[in-house]
Amino acid sequence: MNKPDVEDLIRELAPQVLGVLVRRHGQFDACEDAVQEALLDASTQWAAGPPENPRGWLLTVATRRLTDAWRSDSARRRREQAFALDPEAPAPDGPPARDDSLTLLFLCCHPELSAPSQLALTLRAVGGLSTAQIASAFLVPEATMAQRISRAKARIKATGSAFGPPPARERDERLRVVLHVLYLIFNEGYTASSGEELQRLELAAEAIRLARLVHRLAPADSETGALLALMLLTHARRAARTGPDGALIPLNEQDRARWDRAAITEGLTLLRHTLSTGALGPYLVQAAIAGTHAEAARPEDTDWPQILVLYGILARIAPNPVVTLNRAIALAMVNGAKAGLDLLDELAADDRLRASHRLDAVRAHLLELDDQPEAAAEAYHRAARRTASQPEQRYLLAKAAQLS
Repeated sequence: MNKPDVEDLIRELAPQVLGVLVRRHGQFDACEDAVQEALLDASTQWAAGPPENPRGWLLTVATRRLTDAWRSDSARRRREQAFALDPEAPAPDGPPARDDSLTLLFLCCHPELSAPSQLALTLRAVGGLSTAQIASAFLVPEATMAQRISRAKARIKATGSAFGPPPARERDERLRVVLHVLYLIFNEGYTASSGEELQRLELAAEAIRLARLVHRLAPADSETGALLALMLLTHARRAARTGPDGALIPLNEQDRARWDRAAITEGLTLLRHTLSTGALGPYLVQAAIAGTHAEAARPEDTDWPQILVLYGILARIAPNPVVTLNRAIALAMVNGAKAGLDLLDELAADDRLRASHRLDAVRAHLLELDDQPEAAAEAYHRAARRTASQPEQRYLLAKAAQLS
């Protein structure tokens, strides 16, 4: 087994081991620390290959780390004895009697946590990433990320949440939060909000892995299947989105032969199944839009009228400024650039887009289509000043230079 396979195995087992520990002993924060230490041990000791029972190995090591932590705290000694925790007891063999991964996701996406805390805790506890890896992915110092994770665990402890599935009346709402967190992780991986790289492929891949996990645990939820389809269809373009020098390549200029056909086939199959069996939701509509793009062999083959209809549906069931922004592009492609620009004017006063570069970037594109080069160049410059992504900034400045 090579190193990437070992890393995949470790990350797959991480939530299973953490789930067992938290279910047995409570104290999510202490159990999570113990599992992280076990994962670090495994990443170094499994270099020559994993043990015969890797899950049991991780469970045994994490249990010992948990015991060591409790022994170092005299106030916890009585609790350790009460739980009759035996660090030398053999770990159970075979597959887990139950998979606590979804319960763990519900806990990490607790509504009392902020979105950044939900993201960080999910990647660490369920994704099995180290604090350093998460900090690197979000371009923040490791100490900052460590504090964020620590505060998140303290907040969960303060809520007094028991480890277990949420009440039935809250399950759907909590699942929506889980899906939103995975969607945010994917989006940050697909288009990084800052830094030298356009994409953070490891984050996007991790979001897809976790979405597969949730889909396996909740196969009847149509939005879960739709989100997985959306991720697959979008991630399929990754190789064509940048040039050899890392420069951004927009959708209509991409070499579609470089799109991942296997991911597109899987995504379209999942999309069609979900469309035929599930209720219409925001992720399903977005997956349908991504599927329409994926089915176009050339940019000129894109069914923009169909995409415009889908954005109209999305605007009704899940309105937000980003949907309006994308709908303006579809409207321009169907009815002309002026129609799209008129729709953008409605967003000018929306505070939610005030700090984003995307409104100016879309306006610049539509002004260029409307043969207004000077105004388009000014808008490209404004967008470039507002983005923290260096590939996007270079692309926007290059567009402005072409028009000036």
